[in-house]
Amino acid sequence: MKKILSYSLFAVILISGCKTSQEEELTAIQKKVNEFVEVELTSDLIAELTEKERQMLPYLFDAADIMDELFWKQAYGDKSELLDTITDEAARTFVLINYGPWERLNNNRPFIEGAGEKPAGANFYPADMTREEFEALDAPDKTSLYTLIRRDESGNLITVPYHQAYRAELEKAAELIGKAATLAEDEGLGKYLELRADALLTDDYYPSDMAWMDMKNNNIDFVVGPIENYEDGLFNYKAAYEAFILVKDNEWSRKLEKFAALLPELQTSLPVSPEYKSEVPGSSSDMGVYDAIYYAGDCNAGSKTIAINLPNDERVQAEKGSRKLQLKNAMRYKFEKILVPISDLVIAEDQRQHVTFDAFFENTMFHEVGHGLGINNTITGKGTVREALKEQYSAIEEGKADILGLFLVSRLAEMGELGEKDLMDNYVTFMAGIFRSVRFGASSAHGKANMIRFNYFLEKEAFSRDEVTGTYRVDFDKMTAAMNELAAEILTIQGDGNYDAARQMVEEKGMIGDMLRADLERIAAAGIPRDIRFRQGKEVAGLTE
Repeated sequence: MKKILSYSLFAVILISGCKTSQEEELTAIQKKVNEFVEVELTSDLIAELTEKERQMLPYLFDAADIMDELFWKQAYGDKSELLDTITDEAARTFVLINYGPWERLNNNRPFIEGAGEKPAGANFYPADMTREEFEALDAPDKTSLYTLIRRDESGNLITVPYHQAYRAELEKAAELIGKAATLAEDEGLGKYLELRADALLTDDYYPSDMAWMDMKNNNIDFVVGPIENYEDGLFNYKAAYEAFILVKDNEWSRKLEKFAALLPELQTSLPVSPEYKSEVPGSSSDMGVYDAIYYAGDCNAGSKTIAINLPNDERVQAEKGSRKLQLKNAMRYKFEKILVPISDLVIAEDQRQHVTFDAFFENTMFHEVGHGLGINNTITGKGTVREALKEQYSAIEEGKADILGLFLVSRLAEMGELGEKDLMDNYVTFMAGIFRSVRFGASSAHGKANMIRFNYFLEKEAFSRDEVTGTYRVDFDKMTAAMNELAAEILTIQGDGNYDAARQMVEEKGMIGDMLRADLERIAAAGIPRDIRFRQGKEVAGLTE
C-alpha cells in the first residue's frame, strides 16, 4: 500500500477542492463522524445462554479482533503507521470508521492530507500493478479468493497464499477458536469451529462451510474468515477478513422455518426463461434471526451489514443451499434512527403509514433469499457468474438480491404464506430504503445497486415526485411491472455472463442524477444519520467482571 508521506493536525475534507481553516476542518470532520450514529451493540439474549456458551464468547471476541487486524492490512496496510500520526480525535475516529484515510461512503475520496487516491485493488495487489501485468502473470491461483499478489526481489509478480502471508495471526486465531470449540455443547457448532480453525491455516474453507450448513441447534454463531469480495474493487477476486459474533433469537427463527422448504418453488416462479432458473436451490437452506454482539473487519467498515447470506461457495450452494441470517438488533437501529426519519422527509404523507419494521425486516430477509436464487453458473460456458462479470459482479448481484427480495415477498403474499398482508407496506418501505442505501455511495456495491434501481424505477414511472413537497409516491401497478422487468434483465445478464451488458447497466444507471442528488442533500441537511457505528466489545456485552 502506498505510504502516506505527511499528515496535517486536522483531517482535510476534500469537498470544495480547497483547504479551509483548521477550525472549519475540525467542524467538517466532526460532522462526518456524526453522520454515523453510535449505538450499543448488545443483546438480552446473552442472559439466556448456558454457562459454557457464555465462556465461549471471550475466545470468539479475541479471534474476531485478529480478523479486524488482518482486514486493516488488506484494506490499507500498517494501521499504526497511519493512526500514530493523527492527533485530532475526530479525524482519528473517522479513520477507524473507514478503516483507512478514504471515505467509503463518498466514493473513497481521501480525507487525510497526503493520502492520495485509494488503489482500486486495496492492498491485495501492488499499488503500481497494471491490469495488463496481472493478465500476463502465469500463476493458476492468481484469481484465487485467498492469495495476495506481490512482487519478488526482481520486481516480478508472484502469488502468496493468505495462510502464509498472515501465518502468525492465523495461528493465534485458530488456537482461540479451538478453545471455544472445546466448550461447545452443540455438536454441530463444535464441529464447525474445529473445521473453521483448520481452514484459517490452509485456506480450504469448503469442509467448514459444509459443516456450517449442517448447524441447526446452535445458540451462538461465529461467522469468521475471508468472505466477501467488495474490498477488491479491481477485479472482485480477493476475499477480505471479517467476523460476526451472533446470538440466536429462537422465537423469531421459528417463524421463518417454513420458508426454506419453499425455495425450489420460488426458484421456478422467477420472472425469466426456464434456462435462467434451471439450478435447484440446496435442500439444507435455512433462515435464522440473531442479535449481533460484535462486528470486526470488512463487515464493520463504513456501512454495516444487517443480514447475511452465506456461504458464497457455489459448490456448497449447489449441494446444500445457503443460510440466511437476519441481524435483528442492528436492523431495528437502522429502521428507527435512519429509515423512519428519511420517510418523514421524502415519502408522501399519506403513504408514510406503509413504512413499517415488519416490511423492512421482510424486504431485508428476502434480499438474502434472493442471493441464493437465480443461477450461479453461466449457461454460455463462461464459468461462474462471478468470474464472468468480474468487477461488475458485486453491484449486479446486490441489485439482483434487492429486486428479487421484493419479488419474493409479492410471490409469497400471492401464495398466502404471509397471512394478512398489505404489499404497499413492502413497496413503500422498499422505496424509502433506496434513499437510505444509495447514500452508501458509488464505491459500495449496495449503493450502486440502489442507484441503478432508482433510475430504472424513474424510467418506468414506478413512482412520482411532488415538486412542491419534494415527496415521492409509489404507483403499485407500475412498480410491480418494473420489478418483474428489472429482475428478468439482471437474471439474464447473469445467466449469459454478459460482462458488457453488466458494465453498461452500471455505467448508465449506477449514477446519481440532479433530482436524486438534491433530495439526498435535503436528507443530509436534516441531520439524518447516514449509517450506524457501534459501541461494542466484551464489556458492552456484559462479559467482563
